[in-house]
Amino acid sequence: MATVRFDVQGHVALITLDRPEARNAIDAQMAYELAEAWERLRRDEHLRVGIVTGAGEKAFCAGADLVKTIPLLSGARKPQDRFEEALVTDRSFGWKAILRDFDCEKPVIAAINGHAVAGGMELAQATDLRVACHEASFGLQEVKWGLFPAGGSTVRLPRQLPQAHAMEMLLTGALIPASRAFELGFLNRVVSRAELLPTAFQLAEQIAANGPVAVRLIRRSVRECLGLPLEDALRRELEIAEPIYQTEDAVEGPRAFLEKRPARFVGR
Repeated sequence: MATVRFDVQGHVALITLDRPEARNAIDAQMAYELAEAWERLRRDEHLRVGIVTGAGEKAFCAGADLVKTIPLLSGARKPQDRFEEALVTDRSFGWKAILRDFDCEKPVIAAINGHAVAGGMELAQATDLRVACHEASFGLQEVKWGLFPAGGSTVRLPRQLPQAHAMEMLLTGALIPASRAFELGFLNRVVSRAELLPTAFQLAEQIAANGPVAVRLIRRSVRECLGLPLEDALRRELEIAEPIYQTEDAVEGPRAFLEKRPARFVGR
């Protein structure tokens, strides 16, 4: 049985982590299927935005499965199926699953339906926009288990939160509620559980209605220029921006504005 669902609505892909009985913790099969889902989102030219969420009401994602995955990776037990054999042989798709070493090149929105801890928090950090329900909580509890949050947290979190607050989360392992995560700027919206997916889809559809090349390049510029010295960042921004003016979409957008009609973007 699949542990990741991939559903398409218009130009938007909804990716659902589907192990609610295990708080959507990532085992070898889920890592493999999630890596495939991100590849599919990147390859499919029809898709412009992804939404990632968790099944059930308790957890978005509890990170790596402490019962199955951590003992497997530490060598405490041997692989028992083809997914575990694959993970032991090539750990890169485990990192790809939480978007540590992989960029799907399209905006991804996290619809956080419950606890986002450890690798689940790291997956949330790798997304571009984040919507959470009031019941959600966030934390990096690896330090409590004598582990290291190596899915990007010591790099990304101090860029996304004030450093003192990032350090507090990393070093104490404490959880924070959605309201606090919103105050710190980690979340775009905090809504009721019933409004979670509709809000995420509203954002996704607003993005998908824009020029897809422009969206992709703006996102790329923000990510690549973050942390560069100002002059280098401005130079790199122009390098990324210039090709857009040769696209069909750059002709269509102003024409649609003048003709007072919605633009018909083709993504090239």
